Amino acid sequence: MRDTLKHRGMRNKLADVLIAKGIVDSNVLEAIRKVPRHLFMDSSFEGHAYQDKAFPIAADQTISQPYTVAFQSELLQVEPGHKVLEIGTGSGYQTAVLLQLKAKVYTIERQLELFKKTNLFFKKMGYRPKKVIFGDGYKGLPQAAPFDSIIVTAGAPEVPKALLSQLKIGGRLVIPVGADEQIMTLFIRNSEKEFEKKELGAFRFVPLLEDKN
Repeated sequence: MRDTLKHRGMRNKLADVLIAKGIVDSNVLEAIRKVPRHLFMDSSFEGHAYQDKAFPIAADQTISQPYTVAFQSELLQVEPGHKVLEIGTGSGYQTAVLLQLKAKVYTIERQLELFKKTNLFFKKMGYRPKKVIFGDGYKGLPQAAPFDSIIVTAGAPEVPKALLSQLKIGGRLVIPVGADEQIMTLFIRNSEKEFEKKELGAFRFVPLLEDKN
């Protein structure tokens, strides 16, 4: 599959849809316009790549809805050079958006099939996260902490304490919390012990599983 002018036109239309839904961060919108989402999907879904919908990928997972990717990315307030930990690499689409925002991305995937597939895809496409790790995202990545921000791309029944502890002061954790339906939740670390919490509406994610490697 190639990236053509037609695909770019479809991405511009997708960005317009996201603007209509309330996404305002110009850097995030530019990343959505740049990243070729169709290349992250099975070629049989190519025609659906620029609809604002989630789609199935390998290992019973999904590629997130573009609005969700843009919404979470906007909440992170990524600046160039920020160290970002991503829990749930999945198809790699969210990773690519973060890289487009010039973040240094550390990403963890617990499904071996997806980890192998996406890691190869990154190399082929020239995407260069700082680290792509096979492991349990619940534990975070203490050896690379602290992080400017942490993004969780699967629904968590509760907030893993390890992730909160790996945030810098001023750092942001964006995590969907809940069992069947999740509430998108933002934590901002104001001091060593203090966290500000904001709940930002209902979403639906595949579950974040602990110790299931």
